[in-house]
Amino acid sequence: MGDSSSSASYIRMVHHLIEKCICFNLNKEECMDALEKHARVNPVVTSTVWKELEKENKEFFETYKKDREERKIEAETMQRIQKMLSDAAAAKSSDEDEG
Repeated sequence: MGDSSSSASYIRMVHHLIEKCICFNLNKEECMDALEKHARVNPVVTSTVWKELEKENKEFFETYKKDREERKIEAETMQRIQKMLSDAAAAKSSDEDEG
């Protein structure tokens, strides 16, 4: 009996750590890597618990994945804008140096 309660406790801990990963906007693979590195949780365990959470909370995870994708696109757009502004500033600076 002690064995199954310690297993349940371990699963609850992994579940809690996955929730923390979600707060940091990590995907499943990033979460598996983080928990392996920082909490020494076997990636198979993390993956299994994540999949069960997905089954139990389908709508949440669908929205979560969609939001992550939108944030990724926004971040890429911001990087492109910053690069264009940086390139424009560098071109203006070199024009002024030549003039």
